[in-house]
Amino acid sequence: MNVIGIVGWKNSGKTTLASALIRELSSRGLTVNSIKHAHHMVDVDQPGTDSYKHREAGAREVILAGGQRFAIMHELRGDKEPTLDELLARLAPCDWVVVEGFKTHAHPKIEVHRQESSRGPLYREDASIIALATDYAPDFAGPVFDVDDVPGIADFILNREQP
Repeated sequence: MNVIGIVGWKNSGKTTLASALIRELSSRGLTVNSIKHAHHMVDVDQPGTDSYKHREAGAREVILAGGQRFAIMHELRGDKEPTLDELLARLAPCDWVVVEGFKTHAHPKIEVHRQESSRGPLYREDASIIALATDYAPDFAGPVFDVDDVPGIADFILNREQP
């Protein structure tokens, strides 16, 4: 399984690019999974539902299954947050995994950075950033793409030699 990360500061366009890249890779016949890291409390279940009651009763994992999809909810119950490698190991086999976030992990990443950002680019401190998606001409030594050049970004990651 190949992994490409999309990183950047808040409101830089990470989700827009990650979603577009997933759509582009999928349209080329590839199977794509994704992992989204969130820094805030995440809950995909609603109070009052049966699966919520199962979690509240103490279940470590709850699978909610229906005719169109299933979701596995895993309660950490005080354990540490899983690493990206641990989460990748849980995914079903696929051609590509698009990871949004996990900017401190050493997987290959594309940074989304906007000229209007009040924060400096991450690539200056992160050697695992292999390309930049932006709206200006930065001093980045690697490949630089317009933030809207999703086909070009997809071509780049597909043609890049994997470690």
